[in-house]
Amino acid sequence: MGDKFEHQMAILNSIRKRGIFLILIIALALFAFILSDVLTKGSSGPKGQDTIATINGEDISRQSFMEEVEATQRNMGPNGNTTQAMNMVWDRELRKVIMDEQIEKAGLTVEKAQIDDALKTQLASNPTFLNDSGQVDQGKIQEYIASIKASSPEMYKQWLKFEEDIANGVLQTTYYNMIKGGLRSTVAEGEQEYHFQNDNLNFQYLLVPYSKIADEDVKVSDEEIKKYVAAHPNDFQVEPQADIQYVFFAEKPSEADTEEAKTTIATLLKDKVEFNQDTKANDTIAGFRNTKNYEEYVNANSDVPYYDRWMFKKDLPPTVADTLINLNKGDIYGPYSVESALYLSKVLDTKKMPDSAESKHILIRYVGTMRAPETVTRTKEEAQKLADSILSVVKKDKSKFAELATKFSDDSSKDNGGDLGNSTPGRMVPPFDNFIFNNSTGTIGLVETDFGFHVVEVGKQSGAKPAIKLATVVKNIEPSDKTTNQVFSDASKFELAVKDADFTELAKAQNLELKPVNKMGNMDSNIPGIGENRTIVNWAFNEETKVGNTKRFSVPNGYVIAQLTRKNPKGLMTATDASAAVTPILRNEKKAKKIQESIKGATLEEVAASQNVVVQTATGVSMANPLIGATSEPKVAGMAFGTKPGETTPLIDGKNGVYKVKVTAFNPAPKMESYVNFANQMSTKEAPGAPTQVFNALKKKANIEDNRANFY
Repeated sequence: MGDKFEHQMAILNSIRKRGIFLILIIALALFAFILSDVLTKGSSGPKGQDTIATINGEDISRQSFMEEVEATQRNMGPNGNTTQAMNMVWDRELRKVIMDEQIEKAGLTVEKAQIDDALKTQLASNPTFLNDSGQVDQGKIQEYIASIKASSPEMYKQWLKFEEDIANGVLQTTYYNMIKGGLRSTVAEGEQEYHFQNDNLNFQYLLVPYSKIADEDVKVSDEEIKKYVAAHPNDFQVEPQADIQYVFFAEKPSEADTEEAKTTIATLLKDKVEFNQDTKANDTIAGFRNTKNYEEYVNANSDVPYYDRWMFKKDLPPTVADTLINLNKGDIYGPYSVESALYLSKVLDTKKMPDSAESKHILIRYVGTMRAPETVTRTKEEAQKLADSILSVVKKDKSKFAELATKFSDDSSKDNGGDLGNSTPGRMVPPFDNFIFNNSTGTIGLVETDFGFHVVEVGKQSGAKPAIKLATVVKNIEPSDKTTNQVFSDASKFELAVKDADFTELAKAQNLELKPVNKMGNMDSNIPGIGENRTIVNWAFNEETKVGNTKRFSVPNGYVIAQLTRKNPKGLMTATDASAAVTPILRNEKKAKKIQESIKGATLEEVAASQNVVVQTATGVSMANPLIGATSEPKVAGMAFGTKPGETTPLIDGKNGVYKVKVTAFNPAPKMESYVNFANQMSTKEAPGAPTQVFNALKKKANIEDNRANFY
């Protein structure tokens, strides 16, 4: 054993001496692995690495597409995500390529004047490009272009793309207008539509409903479903799909973590005594109960910043609202739980005040105020002088408020005479908010905010309600390292165990909730219960991932162990997936055959007697509204319209059952002198939907090789 120990120590010493070389070797190996992954990812073909998609033979560059996605996501703001931006760019690029091909075939071009007009429409609400009369100024457009061309190549590039999109939009609109212009219904079609709507029949009929035969007595096989799907391929085309099931190991605080958080927040109530090295004395550091500066204290000790606002009962956490609203100034309440956090509150003040107030204002901006357009050129001194003058006038005569607001106010409320409507505490900026809630109805005054000077009149207020101002320390209850390590350990153990066990049975044995996700598409991103996660979707559709495979994924707040349970390529729907739609159709066909074979007799009365049903009457049945009873039966109505009065149809397999009809009267609509109005109605009805229908038809016909899943 001693020799073995000495041998192991020799190996360890050797590793220590060559440590730097081993680190370099490992780093190079990792780099080679990553480089290999980068070079091979998306290489589904010779162009796989550089091409997002090929549409009708035209390649969409990976780099340009990704740049467009990044720019679009920036424009969407903080709430936009990559998937949303990517789908927007994809729809735009798909439409552009498909429509460009059609526009080129049609020989359409766009003139500069058309682009200029479209630009003016697009920029009509942007103050940067408006002159003093509120119209888009071509000179301001040129100034802007010259400015960004010199100062920001990136912004200039975006402008050129904006102009290109405008031109494409004009061309597409022209193309669609040509399509709509050609959709003119003829007078003959108008006459046909008139009779389609107004000719009607009266008839007697019998119905042997399919429900007469129990569903369980009519079997439909998977083979029959497959045969039906194959015979109707256009109705059952599906994109690649995958099903998974997963369990979630959540990193949530344990009971011990919660108790520790309670202990931590409770210590804030105690003052601390510390030795001061400078004075050689004991200093007492005030705790939450005795501190003099609550804003500073809360910001230093809370996970949520100090919130300086009066709150009503409706603004407080529902579980403690009744208690908090009835506390007195100086009272401390807590710690108390709100969702996954602990709160400790002290009442700084209480009073009664309205919880809503109407107001109107006249805003006088000056250069440098928040959101001030370039058209505002007055100085602060000039703005205050004008505001004081307006204030003096409206204090003497309130009836002039609306007139002066329309004339002088620098915001959109001027169109309503300065009326801002109803507001609640905290909605307006603090100085404005304080004025309208701390003064009575009818008070007029001057308020300065970051937006400028406001001449304000307080309007109707609600009745006074109890309000409270709190200083609240919030401590989020978070899982400790010990807890997160345990969750990781549990997830890892499950991941290993499931390789030799049934996924479903193991989840049940460990009391884990098993969550199925069905019919995922390869470009889906949102997974129910998890949220956006392209990593899991990409794994499910990876060629190397087989049905039954499992994998662990790190997700926000925990780990997911997923199993692939089904994967179908693009093509016809499987019998299982098509069953819900096809089985009722085939079942009814079989029932119809059985019913027809059981029918005896030729007349309505004979057939009705043999099937124990009654002869019924239908009146006013038209081709446009083929209601028989409460069911729309177009096939039955169509055959009835092809039958002369007094004659009887053969048996008809309808939607609700097997019918037989005897026509008693044909009621033609009276002839009209002209059917132009009906022709125009048809044209008007069809034109609006034409662009969408045309594009969808072109899209369906297009040859699209979509490689986005290789990159996102």
